[in-house]
Amino acid sequence: MAIHPKMKFFLENLLPVYPEGYTPTLEDIRSRNQNVPKTTVEAVHQVKDRTIAGPEGEIPVRIYTPEGSGPFPVIVFFHGGGFVYGDLESHDSVCRSIVKASQHILVAVDYRLAPEHPFPAAPNDCYAAAKWVYDHAEELNGDKARMSVAGDSAGGNLATVVSMMARDQGGPSIIKQVLLYPVTDRYEPGKYASYGENGSGYFLTTEAMGLFSKLYVQNDGLPNQHYSAPINAPDLSGLPPALVITAGLDPLRDEGELYAEKLREAGVETVVRREEDQIHGFFNLFAIMDSRDDIKDVYDSIGSFLNGAAVVK
Repeated sequence: MAIHPKMKFFLENLLPVYPEGYTPTLEDIRSRNQNVPKTTVEAVHQVKDRTIAGPEGEIPVRIYTPEGSGPFPVIVFFHGGGFVYGDLESHDSVCRSIVKASQHILVAVDYRLAPEHPFPAAPNDCYAAAKWVYDHAEELNGDKARMSVAGDSAGGNLATVVSMMARDQGGPSIIKQVLLYPVTDRYEPGKYASYGENGSGYFLTTEAMGLFSKLYVQNDGLPNQHYSAPINAPDLSGLPPALVITAGLDPLRDEGELYAEKLREAGVETVVRREEDQIHGFFNLFAIMDSRDDIKDVYDSIGSFLNGAAVVK
């Protein structure tokens, strides 16, 4: 399978190179995230940072508002980063592009990270944030009847888990979920063919996923373990319609697509879009390279899905 030439350039020229045989530590991975090159800021009408009340302290959020009079539909967005890194800055460019493509208000959530705050801290923060956005939608010039959730990688996991929590706990109402190359399962060696095919040489590695999984879930005895691995949920019915975007050269490809299949089997309207020549994290990577136009059609598909049109490829 051919790789997109700009992703090939990233892997060969921009990805940090570690000595042969060296496995990057969490500190290495977090340092790499902090040293990501700054990108050109895509203009959005208004961007505001604030904090909201969370289950164990304040949660920082960033609110992006498009041009227009509103009230606007709303997206609550959860960033990726293996549950152990990432923040409001790491996904600022992606959030701006989603706002431009969808004309939604977007509220990005800076949830607590493992290993300092292991599962279930992240889903609890994200669920609390979704409830806050729903309850304060009018204040944000948003329409709470048109609230969706979205996220990439670990954030895709959190988006669908928040949808489950909302179903299980009587709200808030979530009308759609957008899952970008989501983590849907706990890491298990050999479980998915895409790990064998893409687990080395394509940015996200098998070793990294093993580390993330171990750091995120530190107690298998806690209730609601399927909130860490939604593919194992006993019941997926009653969840909002989903758009699942996967990458052909991603170790997470197969679990994302199997989760989409399970959603369909449970009666959830689900659209899958696979970008065959892309690697894990490509939304962020094109932003780093100031090449968002290369995936404009993918962003447009998100906007079309959120705004009710059919998604085709």
